[in-house]
Amino acid sequence: MSTGAPTVLEIALVLGIFLYQFGWRYGLVLVATLAGYFLYTTLATNWRIAIRRRMNDSDTDANQKAIDSLLNYETVKYFGAERREAERYDKSMIHYEQASTQSYVSLAVLNAGQTVIFIIGLTTMMVMCVYGIEAGRNTVGDFVLINLMMGQLAQPLNFMGTFYREVRQAIIDIETMFSILAQSPEILDKPGASPLVVREGRIVFDNVAFHYEPNRPILKGVSFEAEPGQTIAIVGPSGAGKSTISRLMYRFYEPQGGRITIDGQNILDVTQESLRAAIGMVPQDTVLFNDSIGYNIRYGRWDASDEEVREAARLAQIDRFIESVPEAYSAQVGERGLKLSGGEKQRVAIARTILKGPPILILDEATSALDSLTEHEIQEALRRVARGRTTLVIAHRLSTIVDADEILFLDHGRIVERGTHKELLALSGHYAGMWNRQREAAEARAKLLEAEREEMEEAE
Repeated sequence: MSTGAPTVLEIALVLGIFLYQFGWRYGLVLVATLAGYFLYTTLATNWRIAIRRRMNDSDTDANQKAIDSLLNYETVKYFGAERREAERYDKSMIHYEQASTQSYVSLAVLNAGQTVIFIIGLTTMMVMCVYGIEAGRNTVGDFVLINLMMGQLAQPLNFMGTFYREVRQAIIDIETMFSILAQSPEILDKPGASPLVVREGRIVFDNVAFHYEPNRPILKGVSFEAEPGQTIAIVGPSGAGKSTISRLMYRFYEPQGGRITIDGQNILDVTQESLRAAIGMVPQDTVLFNDSIGYNIRYGRWDASDEEVREAARLAQIDRFIESVPEAYSAQVGERGLKLSGGEKQRVAIARTILKGPPILILDEATSALDSLTEHEIQEALRRVARGRTTLVIAHRLSTIVDADEILFLDHGRIVERGTHKELLALSGHYAGMWNRQREAAEARAKLLEAEREEMEEAE
């Protein structure tokens, strides 16, 4: 009898020997033993699945809490919440330990149950054989043969039980990965989608409507046109839908109504790869990789030369800072760029977009983390970079977009005003009101700073 991988043929062979040598009664006991063994293995393994899944969920929860608290360690320290975070992690680990203990106990129960079923079957046949020897139907050799045959059968049965248990357990351990692989992307290229061909860079929003939830519309029939080389500024209060426009441009979402075209090509009909290759983005919240400054700048165009990387840094007004640090472009920025200030991170983002050199630019509050002097320098750099490119500027500070070719004031998902800076001021509407409020706030800050400076001079 082979001790390797068990097969149905091996088990059938043992059953045939028992039927031929000892009769149907022994065969019936063997069949009952096999049926009980397989049934118990299946039921017990399925019972263990829920425990194993609970253990995996507890492990995932504990890991998530640990990673979350480590990534946001500054916030934890701001509020002195180290003990609270440790307690949260300990609670998750307690759940994991309990589930892990239950998993090992259930495994012991499974193995013990399999052994008991097999021993019951073996004992039953040996008792039957003893009575058969007394009655003269069997011999001592039959008794020894039954013991040997059942001992040989134990190895294939144990292998089959272990194999079934391990396969089911492995499936549970990686079911999260399977669930992710089973998901289909929400945004897919159409069959036969062609690459985007940017000839001039004309952008047209034609009655675009969009919502994340049906009962909360974000854009309500937005229409505008950006001519090649023009700079279009989109302003308005928070929640008006300004950043949603950039997300639709990148096809992170698709509009429920209307259409968006670039040089007459509906962006829904082109490949996402070619669309995103044609657009450069400087986001409001800059995310950097935990690598060097040079790596993060070069991310805009991986095949760029070192000289091109340095030129992009110079245009973004960050070259002097980079050269002032000991390791220059090899200096590490830390997780999420924590070793850099907000302004430095944003200038790195501007540099990598400059390096990408796309025909269309989207600037989403690109200078929001900069001081006034640096903001002015970056604005000059962005104007040079945007020259000859179609540019969409999403801004909250109106002083940064006064030179835009057209300004769109977005409110509650609709364009309520449009025109140049001077034209909108003359309307004395929403834009003029926001401009006056920001100007008054700036003047108040300037007076406060001047008063503080005078107090300091008098104190000296």
